[in-house]
Amino acid sequence: MIDVGALQALRSVAALGTLARAADELGFTASAVSQQIKRLERQVGVSVLAPAGRGVVLTPAGRAIADAAPEVFQALERCAEAAQSVSEGAPRGVLHVVAFSTGIRGLLAPAVRRLSVECPDLVLHITEQDPDQAVHSVDAGTADLALVHDADGLPAALPSSLTQRSVHTDVGDLVMNRTHPLARIDRPLVSTDLVGHTWATSPPGTVCHQWFRRLFADVPEDPDVRHLVDDFATQLALIAADDLVALIPRLARPPFPDGVVSRPLRRQPKREVHAVWRHSAGASPSVRAVLAELERIPAVDRAD
Repeated sequence: MIDVGALQALRSVAALGTLARAADELGFTASAVSQQIKRLERQVGVSVLAPAGRGVVLTPAGRAIADAAPEVFQALERCAEAAQSVSEGAPRGVLHVVAFSTGIRGLLAPAVRRLSVECPDLVLHITEQDPDQAVHSVDAGTADLALVHDADGLPAALPSSLTQRSVHTDVGDLVMNRTHPLARIDRPLVSTDLVGHTWATSPPGTVCHQWFRRLFADVPEDPDVRHLVDDFATQLALIAADDLVALIPRLARPPFPDGVVSRPLRRQPKREVHAVWRHSAGASPSVRAVLAELERIPAVDRAD
């Protein structure tokens, strides 16, 4: 009989390429993961890993086992769901959720508040992860549910074992001091309005920086970027202290300091937020309860 923990260790090594990275994901030491892999090799009677530089690769036998592993995990999950349905299908136990930071702030935090009242036997353990890592965690079975956003308008590719549902549409607004000239324009702003102003923006490589660069795609003049800051509360502090403009997603907006306002764009940058879970967990009362709460959260549908 193959040990389920050893099978999960192999799946993580296969996805991450090293014993150390797999250990970090699983919460074990690299030595413990190595012992699990050796136990698996004893159980199946063949080698499943081979050294490759500083990392490891799966042998053909190891790849065959890793490819079959999702069916094993799904069968075990169906067993757990059957047990839950016997106990009236009430959400209970621990649900491991992974999500990007502003998804935690804007969506999960309000959901946790209500779930603690409506589902007192359900406990959420939340970990911040980027979308690609979050998808892997759900696929590998180290998380039960993920919140991810599409990158640059393109939905993330999902393994066949996963399903997703859109739970929120996030848009970006321009934020500035109430005395700023853009704050006096009583209509959605267009690209030509943005010329000649000073900016604070998220660093290159972020979705918000991609949004920002697109604002000036039709403008010959490069924007005057004064500050590159990834934290939106810090951007707001800079705006309150200086004559700056920033582009901030509504989902990420902290409370505005006094005198700071937002204005909408005519062509609003958008990103879709999806919940991702394993097909085999679709009947889980706990997953369903969290999805229901996420869909109840109202969108911030206007600029201030």
